[in-house]
Amino acid sequence: MMTISKQDVLEAFKFRSACRYYDPAKKISKEDMDYILELARLSPSSVGSEPWKFVVLQNPVIREKIKPVTWGIKHPMDEMSHLVVILAKKNARYDSDFFRTSLEKRGLTPEQMEATLARYKSFQTDDIKVLESDRALFDWCSKQTYIALANMMTGAAMIGIDSCPIEGFNYAEVNRILAEEGLFDADEYGVSCMVTFGYRAKEITKKYRKPAEDVIEWIE
Repeated sequence: MMTISKQDVLEAFKFRSACRYYDPAKKISKEDMDYILELARLSPSSVGSEPWKFVVLQNPVIREKIKPVTWGIKHPMDEMSHLVVILAKKNARYDSDFFRTSLEKRGLTPEQMEATLARYKSFQTDDIKVLESDRALFDWCSKQTYIALANMMTGAAMIGIDSCPIEGFNYAEVNRILAEEGLFDADEYGVSCMVTFGYRAKEITKKYRKPAEDVIEWIE
């Protein structure tokens, strides 16, 4: 396995900044975009649930439809290379077909299946308490998508590609527009967040970061 130096990784983290202005003349190759999406697909998730989908939204007509309600990406909408809408699964209960299908793909025996579902029931009901409302369950799945989001942005930075995570939009309207366009079934998925990718048009001013002693505490 190839070894990447710690300094190389740190340099990628230092390079990565929220890019607001992209160079419209520079586009990400399909090979590089496939690599970024593969990082998302391979990302970890709670109990291996993978409660996500990644919609690469390149259609200019649909982009224009969401533009009035996506203030967080209004400026680079026409400049960015790629826009990825990250969806989170709805109704991802331990007793759903979604979970059972996922476990079946692991090749579990019937006994192992029932034991695993019982463990997930206890986890969702008693430990993390996400079955108290549909919103709590959806937010739990959305948390998993942010792991994939971070991996995509970091992996992009490691090959010199810029990105910006996006929450600045009207969620109800974006969900409505994209569902009406047939991009997903609104009963099964909802928009968790978005992320833009491309190449910066100008240097980005670095933001202040809290020093390590303010955010890290060792308990021996």
